[in-house]
Amino acid sequence: MIARIAHGRVAALGAALLLAPPAIAQAVAEPGPPSGATPLAGQEIEFEADLLTYDENSEVVTATGNVVVQRGNQRLTADEVVYDRRRDTVSASGKVLLDGQDGNRLVADQVELTDTLRDGAIENLLLILSDGSRLAAKDGTRVDGRATLNNVTYSPCDVVDRLTGCPQEPVWSIKAARVVHDPVRGRIFYSRARLEAFGVPILALPKLSHPDSFDHSYTGILSPNVRYSRELGGELILPYLWSIAPDRDLTATAHIYTEVTPVAELEYRQLFAGGPITLGGRFTYAKGEAIGEDGAIIQTKARFRGYFDGRGQIDHGNGWRSSFSARLTNDDNFPGRYQISLDSRLRSTYALEQFRPDRYFAVRGWFFQDLKPGMTAGRTPFALPLVELLWRLPTRPLGGNLMVEANSLGLHRTDGQSMARALASLTWERSLLTGLGQRVTFTGLVRGDLYHSDNTLLADEPLYAGADGWKARALSLVAADVEWPFAGPFLGGTQTLTPRLQLVASTNGNNDGIPNEDARAIDLEESNLFALNRFAGYDRWEGGTRLTYGVDWRWTRPGLVVTGQLGQSYRLSDRPTIFPEGTGLSRRLSDIVGWASVRFGGVVEVTQRLRLDKDSLAVRRSETDIAVGSSRTFVSVGYLRFNRDIDLEDLTDHEEVRAGARIAFARYWAVFGSAIVDLTSRGDDPLTTNDGFQPIRHRLGISYSDECFDFSVTWRRNYVDNPNARLGSSFYFTISLKNIG
Repeated sequence: MIARIAHGRVAALGAALLLAPPAIAQAVAEPGPPSGATPLAGQEIEFEADLLTYDENSEVVTATGNVVVQRGNQRLTADEVVYDRRRDTVSASGKVLLDGQDGNRLVADQVELTDTLRDGAIENLLLILSDGSRLAAKDGTRVDGRATLNNVTYSPCDVVDRLTGCPQEPVWSIKAARVVHDPVRGRIFYSRARLEAFGVPILALPKLSHPDSFDHSYTGILSPNVRYSRELGGELILPYLWSIAPDRDLTATAHIYTEVTPVAELEYRQLFAGGPITLGGRFTYAKGEAIGEDGAIIQTKARFRGYFDGRGQIDHGNGWRSSFSARLTNDDNFPGRYQISLDSRLRSTYALEQFRPDRYFAVRGWFFQDLKPGMTAGRTPFALPLVELLWRLPTRPLGGNLMVEANSLGLHRTDGQSMARALASLTWERSLLTGLGQRVTFTGLVRGDLYHSDNTLLADEPLYAGADGWKARALSLVAADVEWPFAGPFLGGTQTLTPRLQLVASTNGNNDGIPNEDARAIDLEESNLFALNRFAGYDRWEGGTRLTYGVDWRWTRPGLVVTGQLGQSYRLSDRPTIFPEGTGLSRRLSDIVGWASVRFGGVVEVTQRLRLDKDSLAVRRSETDIAVGSSRTFVSVGYLRFNRDIDLEDLTDHEEVRAGARIAFARYWAVFGSAIVDLTSRGDDPLTTNDGFQPIRHRLGISYSDECFDFSVTWRRNYVDNPNARLGSSFYFTISLKNIG
């Protein structure tokens, strides 16, 4: 029999079974509503059963046989549902199953509710929470929305083997004499509980609580952690979360060490209407360490030492957005000493940006804090303001696109070279296809720059110094770029061969007297071979006339992709260049650059980048990356060698190899490791202290991870001794139980 009724008692039963707040109800339509009941308009219930009977003498409504009650997202099934109007009780029995709108599922043998459905009792129940965890109990009662369960077992672990389908003992579980589930607070409370692993008791837990899902944050202790390092000794990490409101929380963490003074950590998070922000930091009152004049590490007096870290992004509407990040410390050695960060330079930024379909505008500020020994704050620059504008104009002269670009920068040092600049450019570009299938791109550019420099004699490198006072320059450029792809079958696949030729003619760079602050990374590689200006920034302009040529190749077949590029450039002018020797661009004919990649399905990928000497074909730069495997099991190897004979800042020659691997086994287990070895010798860098084989650091570990339990042990070895990363071994131990930490 199928009937459609208006908010019957059985619907409210569904809400009660889910331990949700009570619902007002009225009787089944046919017998008529009890006196005093108030109908709730606009709500419908679908009711289905093999047989529905009503005893007028006892005023009992009985639904038997495949009973199904549906209201919205709530669905109840049972063998029998009985509504006793005189006793004002509703009971369901025989394979009671309820799926609720909050994702929870209840399985029970017998459910009986009384007192207008606000209170009730349940026998032999299993509550499957929305996150997949389970609560099983012998019996329980519900009063005012709170469920009290007796003889309870809780576990988020699988109780049935996913491969064989056979029952299994959960990896861990909590057994308790009494459990209270409060759905309003979203927490589960245990009394006289114990933690078991594979059915064996391992820890008594007189009092315990945890969230019933991860839909909200809840105040309480988070996952503790234990680790050991050479720098700090043993470390116990104890975090506590204070859920202030649904949109903000505060985490306070105690870091307790065996070798150094404890550290307190705070992290505040808030989600505004426009976006999130995070503010945090660590602090302690302790002695510090410094490097003496003889290079030895010395102790400094005790004082307050701290580190601040903040970040956030706020959308203001109409395309405007603010973003910031800040990292600051009052002790250069504090972040590294306590293994917070091994960076030698901290950066703080702020940006106000506007994004439009045809325009981008930004105002930024940058502040740097150099933590390297011997560096003074006056030598470290800060940038304020940095203004950028990109604007694609709506007009299309001669069928091309017009782009306006403007940039302004103030870079300040209290004890070094400072400069300010303002520049603007107009770029016209048009691409077209010829009848032979060639793609031709024409480019024209005009740019004007204005610089002002101070204290140029204090520049950190003479090559980067400008001239005190004002300096202006005008730049112009025209270029033509031709690409001619050829495609066809080859060795069972499809290949595409694309020769490319580019001609660039530009005014001389007029770089004399211009400081160089943003164009110091000078190196020829495939990514900048066809760039209009092969300097990375604005402060240096290549100038002159040059011809660049190369070829791209791509071959594909099912499961296999091979790509590559090879190219070189020739400068038509014999004027002296500003490119330093060893960059591959200092002569009229440049070095040869190229790269190749082989990707076999999603399992193997090999990439090789090269720069070859134009005369001897000696390898001046080589980068090799090999990755084999999947996300669970993989091996990656990288090799890097610079042989450029450049003695300039970070461009000195270098050679290193790095490797990493993860091997999964026995379904949930994995071993992992990584290593970095410096192969630089004195022949590469006369100032190095390496002997050609200097391990830097490595790590080796083992982990276990299943649906409810994570465990790992990691050994890390550091081979380089400095105040921030001491020579020696460190051990990290992590254990995590889903939902309770």
